[in-house]
Amino acid sequence: MATHQILLLGNILIDVLFKIGRGSVELQVLKETLYLNFLTFTIVVVCNICTLKDLVNLQSTSLAALHWAGAWEFSRIMSRASSISAYLRRSRRVFSPIVYFRHHRHARFFSADVEYPLTHPIYTVWAANTSLGKTLVSAGLSISFLSGVSGRKFIYLKPVQTGFPQDSDSRFVYHKFSEFVSLHRPESSVEASDHVLRASALASQELLGKNCGSGIVNLGWHEKKLLGSGHKSGISELVCKTLYAWREALSPHVVAKKEGARIEDAEFLETLKSCLGANSETFVHECGENAEMMCVIETAGGVASPSPSGSLQCDLYRPFRLPAILVGDGKLGGISATISAYETLKLRGYDVAAVVLEDHGLLNEAPLLSYLRERIPVLVLPPIPQEISNDLMEWFYQSQDVFDRLQKIMCLASRARIEQLHYMTKKAHEIFWWPFTQHKLISKDHVMMIDSRCGENFAVHSVNNSIKNTDSIIQRFDACASWWTQGPDASLQIELARDMGYATSRYGHVMFPENVHEPALKCAELLLEGVGKGWASRVYFSDNGSTAIEIALKMALRKFLFDHGFLFESPNGNDVDKYINLKVLALRGSYHGDTLGAMEAQAPSPYTGFYQQPWYKGRGHFLDPPKVSLCQDVWKLFIPKKIQPNIANEEDLIFSSRDEIFQKERDVSGIADVYSSYISQELLENLDPRGYISIGALIIEPVIQGAGGMEMIDPLFQRILTRECHRRKIPVIFDEVFTGFWRLGAESAAELLSCQPDIACFAKLMTGGVVPLAATLASEEVFEAFIDDSKLKALLHGHSYTAHALGCTAAVKSIKWFKDCKTNSNLTHGGRLLKEMWDENLVRHISLLPAVDRVVALGTLCAIELQVEGSNAGYASLCALNLLHKLRGDGIYMRPLGNVIYLMCGPCTSPDVCRTVLEKVLRRLEEVSQAKIVEPLCSNC
Repeated sequence: MATHQILLLGNILIDVLFKIGRGSVELQVLKETLYLNFLTFTIVVVCNICTLKDLVNLQSTSLAALHWAGAWEFSRIMSRASSISAYLRRSRRVFSPIVYFRHHRHARFFSADVEYPLTHPIYTVWAANTSLGKTLVSAGLSISFLSGVSGRKFIYLKPVQTGFPQDSDSRFVYHKFSEFVSLHRPESSVEASDHVLRASALASQELLGKNCGSGIVNLGWHEKKLLGSGHKSGISELVCKTLYAWREALSPHVVAKKEGARIEDAEFLETLKSCLGANSETFVHECGENAEMMCVIETAGGVASPSPSGSLQCDLYRPFRLPAILVGDGKLGGISATISAYETLKLRGYDVAAVVLEDHGLLNEAPLLSYLRERIPVLVLPPIPQEISNDLMEWFYQSQDVFDRLQKIMCLASRARIEQLHYMTKKAHEIFWWPFTQHKLISKDHVMMIDSRCGENFAVHSVNNSIKNTDSIIQRFDACASWWTQGPDASLQIELARDMGYATSRYGHVMFPENVHEPALKCAELLLEGVGKGWASRVYFSDNGSTAIEIALKMALRKFLFDHGFLFESPNGNDVDKYINLKVLALRGSYHGDTLGAMEAQAPSPYTGFYQQPWYKGRGHFLDPPKVSLCQDVWKLFIPKKIQPNIANEEDLIFSSRDEIFQKERDVSGIADVYSSYISQELLENLDPRGYISIGALIIEPVIQGAGGMEMIDPLFQRILTRECHRRKIPVIFDEVFTGFWRLGAESAAELLSCQPDIACFAKLMTGGVVPLAATLASEEVFEAFIDDSKLKALLHGHSYTAHALGCTAAVKSIKWFKDCKTNSNLTHGGRLLKEMWDENLVRHISLLPAVDRVVALGTLCAIELQVEGSNAGYASLCALNLLHKLRGDGIYMRPLGNVIYLMCGPCTSPDVCRTVLEKVLRRLEEVSQAKIVEPLCSNC
């Protein structure tokens, strides 16, 4: 029997058991036992005899059963199959079914990937409060859109409905539309339907009149009718859908808990995404590319009303960022309520297309138009009849002009949005000069239009050029963390927007020297209590990482001159260069920024070459550092040639785990002595004829060299290097612009090295990455080297926006957020470290692939160097481009460092998200390895 036949047979048997004896304990136990054993058997079968063809069948058959499984069942299966998984990783280079199961389950239960079509207008209808007429506006739009024109489709979605089945907004729209059409009898026909997809068991029981169990029930209830005379060809369609319903008329978060039918945000958004995509694809397929359609999604209550999970609705729907129609309040007090609702939406990045409100005779529209500066239309509906007996048909008829105008506004805005998206892509290619980009290699078709960001993900404009009118918005995981700056999840993003708006309104920008403002002081205190704890006493603010490095170099060199007496020999400082020609001690492969001084402090590289910096001399002594990486499932130490002859014990080059590399016990090892001798000898070579040492500062990127290829430097080497420089009174600078604030799993990479600098630079994640700000921290001894009666001996370096309130406010919020266990669930070891973000088994699996040379996974970083030949290696390599193009199709946005690709998440990113992303990368790397196309891939460069 073929593998797929075995799987299919087992699924049929499981399906039967799932459909009978819901209340039978015996059958429930039998079902679970059979399911567990069947999937375990399936894994065994696949491990031994599966082919790629069978894997396709596996996806379409046995994985359907996985959708029904609870998380606890899956854990049991994974536990029993762990030995099989290990065997598979060692013995076969095919995609592990274990990993595949985990990926599929994760995508189903944890993913909230956003995707929706731009083939037609899709709007979310919000309101300043409950009972303001959202449903009336939705019904009026359906009548306006479908009246007098054949072949159209209007979709009304009500994601959250309480008080069901007595109260149903989708049923209201369905009935009122039907009544209006029956009364006015249009020439064309309309097929109208109302659907309820899911409901709590209590609501389902009341609707169906029978016991429906507990929790959320897949109801699948609907009613349908054909309306109109049918004289014209081309039937229009009204589709009304309630996605989730609960019985009691309470706030969604209350009733969901009370009825035992909670729904998590990710599953909620997945359902909404399915409705948006399915309706579009079906309609375009049936009616052609030029078919007209409109969709409205009506929220529940007010803008900030809770969702079923308890999150605010304005936050719940934010990943889609659909354009909004705001139903305002025309009553007394309604101006304030409407403006508050509008500001709440704008704060979260929503685009409001129009405000519509009922006329209560108070002319609320006038001050609203004034406040909105007439950028957004404010439409006024006639007073709504309050009599219960009124069927509202006359009101809908009187309101048609307003709804026609609103519908036109929505359609025009939708078309304008699509035109703008296409225009921006084309115009950007014509007028932008992108950094680190060879424009000859970039066509306008490769320009990615980013519509928005939500947490770790971009929402980007996607176009299928092979099919007309297939624009869409899709989600891509920002795997480069937008050049290593990003850390906020969606919640922190909103918090930052709120706090930064407050800071802008309160301060704008204010002068900093000799002044103080609250955000700057709070930020400085947090820096000294956190990343500078135990050594730093002063904070010097600047604008970005490279500038922070320039400041650090000035600090360090002054401290060196002060400690070695050069300032006393030359009081004016004008002829110190006669005594000594200062340079820095640094590591090859380091990168400290693109300003001139920062470039002088790094070894020759593609960034400092003559084409980039004709003035570059390299004012430093540059050491080749020992490096560590995971190769073929083993952590290995790679020693530079200059040190290799002194290594007596080869066992010192192999580690049982990554943690062993950081152990302080290595300080008394033989290799520690080798490092110490090597460093001392290098420093001796930098004495001038008079015996003065010319090394004025040590500057290193602790643990990981970023732009140099995501290389992990042996922590022992950097620790000894720091110690030897301190012994000689050489100031030590840690460049933590990249590594700081949890990027490597600790708040400061200095904690991983177990040593302290004299000066350290921070930026990027310090503000959550939303606005540039940098800080150079220094010890009190460094600060005192600048104290003098003359202003000429002060640190004369700064910029116009030093310690700007906007950035300091963002830094205060981000620093607190990342290190608070209540807001960052990834903290462990008493809040000192992050939990493992990248699944260790997957990382090891990747390291075994023929296409992979090495892997480094630490904190939020997972870097992978591709196996290439000769000239194809290094920053200029284009070998990864084909792979990255495929990964973008998988929803992952990456930028390579030559033949090094890397993934980067935020300190708050769920490890489940990291696992999903890493599994996609694994699958693509296995394709490269299995097909043995590493060389052809590189030949395309």
